[in-house]
Amino acid sequence: MLGVNEPTGIVVLVSGSGTLLQALIDASLDPAYGVRILAVGADRDDIEGLRRAERAGIDTFVCRVADFSDRVAWDAGLAAEIASRTPKFVVTAGFMKILGPETLADRVILNTHPALLPSFPGAHGVRDALAHGVKITGTTAHLVDAGVDTGRILAQRAVDVLDDDTEETLHERIKVQERELLVELVGRLGRDELTLPGR
Repeated sequence: MLGVNEPTGIVVLVSGSGTLLQALIDASLDPAYGVRILAVGADRDDIEGLRRAERAGIDTFVCRVADFSDRVAWDAGLAAEIASRTPKFVVTAGFMKILGPETLADRVILNTHPALLPSFPGAHGVRDALAHGVKITGTTAHLVDAGVDTGRILAQRAVDVLDDDTEETLHERIKVQERELLVELVGRLGRDELTLPGR
Protein backbone atom coordinates (compact mmCIF):
# COMPACT_ATOMS: atom_id res chain seq x y z
CA MET A 1 0.00 0.00 0.00
CA LEU A 2 1.24 3.48 -0.85
CA GLY A 3 2.43 5.65 1.97
CA VAL A 4 0.78 9.00 2.50
CA ASN A 5 3.40 10.93 0.54
CA GLU A 6 4.73 8.15 -1.67
CA PRO A 7 4.27 9.05 -5.34
CA THR A 8 2.48 6.74 -7.75
CA GLY A 9 4.85 5.01 -10.16
CA ILE A 10 4.18 5.14 -13.91
CA VAL A 11 5.90 4.03 -17.11
CA VAL A 12 5.93 6.37 -20.12
CA LEU A 13 6.31 5.13 -23.73
CA VAL A 14 7.77 7.43 -26.41
CA SER A 15 8.78 7.29 -30.08
CA GLY A 16 10.26 10.71 -30.80
CA SER A 17 11.28 14.04 -29.34
CA GLY A 18 9.54 13.54 -26.01
CA THR A 19 7.95 16.96 -25.47
CA LEU A 20 4.96 15.38 -23.72
CA LEU A 21 7.37 13.33 -21.64
CA GLN A 22 9.28 16.48 -20.67
CA ALA A 23 6.07 18.07 -19.43
CA LEU A 24 5.53 15.03 -17.19
CA ILE A 25 9.15 15.05 -16.00
CA ASP A 26 8.86 18.74 -15.09
CA ALA A 27 5.57 18.21 -13.26
CA SER A 28 6.90 15.21 -11.34
CA LEU A 29 9.66 17.34 -9.81
CA ASP A 30 7.00 18.77 -7.50
CA PRO A 31 6.35 16.29 -4.65
CA ALA A 32 2.74 17.46 -4.50
CA TYR A 33 2.19 16.18 -8.05
CA GLY A 34 2.04 12.65 -6.66
CA VAL A 35 3.60 10.82 -9.62
CA ARG A 36 7.06 9.38 -10.23
CA ILE A 37 8.23 8.14 -13.63
CA LEU A 38 9.73 4.69 -12.99
CA ALA A 39 10.95 4.15 -16.55
CA VAL A 40 10.68 5.46 -20.10
CA GLY A 41 10.38 2.92 -22.89
CA ALA A 42 10.79 3.46 -26.63
CA ASP A 43 10.35 1.52 -29.87
CA ARG A 44 13.44 3.17 -31.39
CA ASP A 45 17.04 3.82 -30.36
CA ASP A 46 18.73 7.20 -30.36
CA ILE A 47 15.73 9.48 -29.89
CA GLU A 48 15.49 12.68 -27.92
CA GLY A 49 12.75 11.22 -25.71
CA LEU A 50 15.23 8.68 -24.30
CA ARG A 51 17.87 11.38 -23.84
CA ARG A 52 15.37 13.51 -21.90
CA ALA A 53 14.75 10.57 -19.56
CA GLU A 54 18.46 9.87 -19.14
CA ARG A 55 19.20 13.53 -18.32
CA ALA A 56 16.51 13.32 -15.63
CA GLY A 57 18.05 10.15 -14.17
CA ILE A 58 15.10 7.97 -15.23
CA ASP A 59 15.55 4.32 -16.17
CA THR A 60 15.06 3.61 -19.91
CA PHE A 61 14.45 0.59 -22.12
CA VAL A 62 14.08 0.02 -25.87
CA CYS A 63 11.79 -2.58 -27.49
CA ARG A 64 12.28 -2.47 -31.25
CA VAL A 65 9.93 -4.55 -33.37
CA ALA A 66 12.91 -5.55 -35.55
CA ASP A 67 14.54 -7.27 -32.55
CA PHE A 68 11.67 -9.77 -32.22
CA SER A 69 10.46 -12.60 -34.45
CA ASP A 70 7.05 -10.97 -34.96
CA ARG A 71 4.63 -8.43 -33.48
CA VAL A 72 3.25 -10.98 -31.01
CA ALA A 73 6.72 -11.55 -29.58
CA TRP A 74 7.37 -7.80 -29.54
CA ASP A 75 4.14 -7.21 -27.65
CA ALA A 76 5.09 -9.86 -25.09
CA GLY A 77 8.54 -8.31 -24.71
CA LEU A 78 7.11 -4.83 -24.21
CA ALA A 79 4.57 -6.15 -21.70
CA ALA A 80 7.36 -7.86 -19.75
CA GLU A 81 9.47 -4.67 -19.66
CA ILE A 82 6.51 -2.68 -18.34
CA ALA A 83 5.49 -5.35 -15.81
CA SER A 84 9.01 -5.53 -14.39
CA ARG A 85 8.62 -1.91 -13.21
CA THR A 86 5.17 -2.56 -11.62
CA PRO A 87 3.62 0.80 -12.57
CA LYS A 88 0.15 1.78 -11.45
CA PHE A 89 -0.54 2.83 -15.04
CA VAL A 90 1.18 3.56 -18.36
CA VAL A 91 1.24 6.73 -20.46
CA THR A 92 1.84 6.64 -24.20
CA ALA A 93 3.34 10.05 -24.99
CA GLY A 94 3.79 10.17 -28.75
CA PHE A 95 4.28 6.38 -28.94
CA MET A 96 3.61 5.46 -32.57
CA LYS A 97 2.91 1.73 -32.31
CA ILE A 98 -0.37 -0.11 -31.83
CA LEU A 99 -0.24 -1.99 -28.54
CA GLY A 100 -1.10 -5.69 -28.55
CA PRO A 101 -3.18 -7.81 -26.17
CA GLU A 102 -0.30 -8.69 -23.80
CA THR A 103 0.54 -5.04 -23.18
CA LEU A 104 -3.11 -4.03 -22.93
CA ALA A 105 -4.12 -6.85 -20.56
CA ASP A 106 -5.14 -5.77 -17.05
CA ARG A 107 -3.37 -2.44 -17.42
CA VAL A 108 -4.59 1.16 -17.51
CA ILE A 109 -2.93 2.98 -20.42
CA LEU A 110 -3.53 6.68 -21.07
CA ASN A 111 -2.94 8.42 -24.40
CA THR A 112 -3.51 11.86 -25.90
CA HIS A 113 -4.48 12.57 -29.49
CA PRO A 114 -4.29 15.91 -31.38
CA ALA A 115 -7.95 16.03 -32.42
CA LEU A 116 -11.38 15.91 -30.83
CA LEU A 117 -12.10 12.19 -31.01
CA PRO A 118 -13.98 10.37 -32.38
CA SER A 119 -13.25 12.77 -35.26
CA PHE A 120 -9.90 12.44 -37.05
CA PRO A 121 -8.28 9.40 -35.43
CA GLY A 122 -4.94 8.03 -36.62
CA ALA A 123 -1.51 9.46 -37.32
CA HIS A 124 -2.65 12.59 -39.20
CA GLY A 125 -5.33 14.06 -36.95
CA VAL A 126 -4.19 17.68 -37.43
CA ARG A 127 -3.81 17.39 -41.21
CA ASP A 128 -7.17 15.64 -41.54
CA ALA A 129 -8.97 18.28 -39.45
CA LEU A 130 -7.51 21.07 -41.62
CA ALA A 131 -8.39 19.24 -44.83
CA HIS A 132 -11.97 18.81 -43.63
CA GLY A 133 -12.29 22.54 -42.96
CA VAL A 134 -13.36 22.35 -39.33
CA LYS A 135 -13.36 25.58 -37.33
CA ILE A 136 -12.62 23.92 -33.98
CA THR A 137 -10.34 20.98 -33.26
CA GLY A 138 -8.31 20.21 -30.15
CA THR A 139 -6.89 17.37 -28.12
CA THR A 140 -8.34 14.30 -26.44
CA ALA A 141 -7.10 12.23 -23.51
CA HIS A 142 -8.39 8.68 -23.69
CA LEU A 143 -7.79 5.16 -22.49
CA VAL A 144 -5.95 2.91 -24.92
CA ASP A 145 -7.71 -0.16 -26.28
CA ALA A 146 -7.04 -2.49 -29.22
CA GLY A 147 -8.27 0.03 -31.79
CA VAL A 148 -6.73 3.19 -33.21
CA ASP A 149 -7.76 6.07 -30.93
CA THR A 150 -11.02 4.30 -30.05
CA GLY A 151 -10.63 3.99 -26.27
CA ARG A 152 -12.93 5.67 -23.80
CA ILE A 153 -12.58 9.47 -23.77
CA LEU A 154 -11.55 10.97 -20.43
CA ALA A 155 -11.19 14.67 -21.26
CA GLN A 156 -10.94 17.08 -24.17
CA ARG A 157 -9.79 20.62 -24.85
CA ALA A 158 -10.84 22.70 -27.85
CA VAL A 159 -8.53 24.74 -30.08
CA ASP A 160 -9.80 27.22 -32.67
CA VAL A 161 -8.64 26.73 -36.25
CA LEU A 162 -7.45 30.06 -37.69
CA ASP A 163 -7.95 31.04 -41.33
CA ASP A 164 -4.20 31.15 -41.99
CA ASP A 165 -3.30 27.99 -40.05
CA THR A 166 -0.89 25.48 -41.52
CA GLU A 167 -0.59 21.97 -40.15
CA GLU A 168 2.50 23.09 -38.23
CA THR A 169 1.02 26.24 -36.65
CA LEU A 170 -2.19 24.46 -35.66
CA HIS A 171 -0.31 21.47 -34.26
CA GLU A 172 1.89 23.74 -32.13
CA ARG A 173 -1.17 25.33 -30.50
CA ILE A 174 -2.76 21.93 -29.97
CA LYS A 175 0.45 20.65 -28.33
CA VAL A 176 0.25 23.38 -25.69
CA GLN A 177 -3.21 22.17 -24.68
CA GLU A 178 -2.20 18.51 -25.06
CA ARG A 179 0.70 18.89 -22.62
CA GLU A 180 -1.45 20.70 -20.04
CA LEU A 181 -4.25 18.15 -20.34
CA LEU A 182 -1.90 15.19 -20.02
CA VAL A 183 -0.09 16.63 -16.98
CA GLU A 184 -3.41 17.40 -15.28
CA LEU A 185 -4.91 13.94 -15.90
CA VAL A 186 -1.78 11.97 -14.99
CA GLY A 187 -1.53 13.90 -11.75
CA ARG A 188 -5.17 13.28 -10.92
CA LEU A 189 -4.81 9.57 -11.68
CA GLY A 190 -1.68 9.40 -9.56
CA ARG A 191 -3.36 11.12 -6.62
CA ASP A 192 -6.53 8.99 -7.00
CA GLU A 193 -8.59 12.07 -7.79
CA LEU A 194 -9.88 10.61 -11.05
CA THR A 195 -12.32 7.72 -11.24
CA LEU A 196 -11.93 5.91 -14.53
CA PRO A 197 -15.12 5.10 -16.42
CA GLY A 198 -16.20 1.51 -15.97
CA ARG A 199 -13.82 0.88 -13.07
